[in-house]
Amino acid sequence: MDKLIELEGLAPELYSWVGPLVMNAEVLKQNYNFPFRTAENFRWYLSVAGSEVNGFLPVEHRKKEWLINNYYVRDHNPVVLQDLLQCVVRAAAAEGRMLAAVVFLEDRDVFAEAGFEEVRRWTRYVRMVKNSL
Repeated sequence: MDKLIELEGLAPELYSWVGPLVMNAEVLKQNYNFPFRTAENFRWYLSVAGSEVNGFLPVEHRKKEWLINNYYVRDHNPVVLQDLLQCVVRAAAAEGRMLAAVVFLEDRDVFAEAGFEEVRRWTRYVRMVKNSL
């Protein structure tokens, strides 16, 4: 099992973990060439095996909700995504926060299994919300 790491959006160690990935052409291609971003209102959840990052979920802390957007999971591994989602859902519940996500169409079943409901669909993405904490 991978180790799950939680880092603040501007933590110096975040860059050493995800820097090589967020600038990798294959990773960007999987994200439809949208860049990854962070700020002090972000918290990142990483799935790590040894020195390799197998996935990450950046979560933007907004006033009304936390938003998962522009995430990465190596080889679209559903187990890694499930583990990361469980970690985020627990953190949101502990802080009493609503949780929303902009999800790749191919990952919507994994989010649905974690209790997210679809509220809007685009060509490549689905907006989903977790209604109950």
